[in-house]
Amino acid sequence: MTNTNNLVLALAILLNSLAIAQTNVDNVVDQKVFDNQKNKILNNIIVSSLERAHFAPKAIDDSLSAKFYNEYIANLDRTKNFLLQEDIAKLEKYKFDLDEQLSTDRLDFFNLSVGMVNARTQEAKAYYQDILSQPFDYKANETIELDTDKVGYCSTKAELKERWRKALKFQTITQISARQESQTEAAKKSDTVTIKSFDELEKDARKKILKRQDEWFHRMLDQIDNTDQITIYQNALTAVFDPHSNYFPPKLKEDFDIRFSGQLEGIGATLSPKDGYIRIVELVPGSPSWKSGQIKEEDLILKVGQGDEEPVDVYDMRLDDAVKLIRGPKGTKVKLTIKKPDGTIREVTLIRDVVIREETYAKSSIVELNDDPNFKVGYISLPSFYTNFNDPKGRSCGRDMKLELEKIKAEGINDIIIDLRSNGGGSLRDAVEIAGLFIDQGPVVQRKSSIGQESVLSDPDNIINFDGNVVVLVNENSASASEILAAALQDYKRAVIVGSNSTFGKGTVQQFVELDRLLPAKFNDFKSFGSLKITMEKFYRINGGATQLKGVVPDIILPTNYSFIEFGEKEMDYALPWDEIKPVDYKARTKYIPNYQYIKNKSKERVDADAHFQKIVEYAQWVKEEQDKTTESLNFDEYEKKVKERKTFLDKFDHLGKDTLNLKVQDLRADVAIIDADSTKRVTTNEWHDDITKDNYIVESIYILRDLKAIRKN
Repeated sequence: MTNTNNLVLALAILLNSLAIAQTNVDNVVDQKVFDNQKNKILNNIIVSSLERAHFAPKAIDDSLSAKFYNEYIANLDRTKNFLLQEDIAKLEKYKFDLDEQLSTDRLDFFNLSVGMVNARTQEAKAYYQDILSQPFDYKANETIELDTDKVGYCSTKAELKERWRKALKFQTITQISARQESQTEAAKKSDTVTIKSFDELEKDARKKILKRQDEWFHRMLDQIDNTDQITIYQNALTAVFDPHSNYFPPKLKEDFDIRFSGQLEGIGATLSPKDGYIRIVELVPGSPSWKSGQIKEEDLILKVGQGDEEPVDVYDMRLDDAVKLIRGPKGTKVKLTIKKPDGTIREVTLIRDVVIREETYAKSSIVELNDDPNFKVGYISLPSFYTNFNDPKGRSCGRDMKLELEKIKAEGINDIIIDLRSNGGGSLRDAVEIAGLFIDQGPVVQRKSSIGQESVLSDPDNIINFDGNVVVLVNENSASASEILAAALQDYKRAVIVGSNSTFGKGTVQQFVELDRLLPAKFNDFKSFGSLKITMEKFYRINGGATQLKGVVPDIILPTNYSFIEFGEKEMDYALPWDEIKPVDYKARTKYIPNYQYIKNKSKERVDADAHFQKIVEYAQWVKEEQDKTTESLNFDEYEKKVKERKTFLDKFDHLGKDTLNLKVQDLRADVAIIDADSTKRVTTNEWHDDITKDNYIVESIYILRDLKAIRKN
């Protein structure tokens, strides 16, 4: 049986006997009582799951209680703009009692904290309304500390109101400064621009910030519900076990699945709240909303109707509740009442469909240096290790990568770049499958469970789908499955890994447990509970070392914006430690990269002489220096002086990522007809190609492949 199946069985037996199970739901009328009972069930099932299935289970004791308390308090009022020292003093009495609360179905600490925050939030509403009613003194020489870890909780309401004053003043200053700059730039381009005075800009800024605060407080006081609150509490607990174990209420789990499958069933529009309405932020090309031609960005959705039913007014509705009404199965009808920016109102009927976000998927092109058109390289971008968790036959990156390689080989190209930069991972199975495309057979990654059981995932066949030269591009945000693929190809000496100082360093494996499956039928009235993503295993390279914390160190390190700052898993609280296990039997493929030192030396010569890379080094040094500067002046003239100094300095780097480099990009022959048949796809592909031509890291990767090809010939 799998870990998950064992967990289901153990917890089903446990939860069937819980005292809370005796609750007669039919007699529960009060919503607060119902929520409290549901919270207790959720608390029990999460604690039991962590104790029984987590890779590194922790004793529910005072040590865990203190960590849990600290994590929860930090997330309860992260800005320290609501709770007072007296509130923290009351809550701190529970610091070493939370283990008892977890074990005895008590939620008095949680309920007390929620009540405190709600009350203090209501009080803070009066603060900002009063503060923003009058202009600030912009001549006063005062500062604000922006790093909340460096400030404590206020001791009095007067002190707290003063903190709000400074925060709102800073927001106002930044707004005025930005508006001054934009109107100055606009005036350079047109004589008809109306230049507003400082006083006019100041009044407009306070009005805008007041509106922003009104919306935020409305969401906090009127739209945050029990699910939101208990999610913060439970995720503070899971965080103490490790950074990647998380509780997902049903809506968040649905969003997670969409993100990793790259598709959903609905109308294909990104939405956000605005002034109580639901605003259209973006339309997915090719989606029902985009095809209709009747819906545009900045339209407001007033009502949503299912089929021929009476439409439901969505004004002042929580965004996720409105999204539930708008999404729906393929082929079903939804009616939207839309308000246009000009005030006109119209009803639009759409037929829901499967919406594909193409930017999620692997895609490829041909790249070459302008001064060397005879050396063509296949470039494959893989944004994530996507798969359809709900449909094994659905689209997966493993199958897509195999297809992209076939298209590249059909062009007679024998050199490729696989771009895993900022690929945060995803499907472990697909990472193994993709590694197998480049080796004949053999182990790819090792896994270790909480009970010490070790297993190996291997490429089972003896087929090499691509036998040419390979560069894998990574950066600080390449994580998890990206690190598995990069590490395997590095250990086999099958590819040159190129990128930042190291990758992210996430070497753990998570599984989703559907909490409803763990509960017997007597809990049906409380469902649904969502899912728990829980760390059940660690993975290890085939050489025995973990990627956890250390990540993958590239063979060739290139400067990035973050070269001089600490980054990744090692900076996270409660990250699991690095360790190693025995290596497995594997053989490096030494024929592919016969002389590492040669290509390293050649790359270093180019990078040291490259003006763009040297600018990146200079910028990275500035980022390091700025990291510890956390105070800002609240004197407008001083603030403006620093803004101008920063702008003057940063203007030196403005061309980075914008200059067209020594690079040409073109479609693969297999893709031309498909892209040209869709005008939107042609536009987005051209934009992607344009971005590639400005990418220093791709240019250097081509040079590395050219060096590699040269030494393999010799």
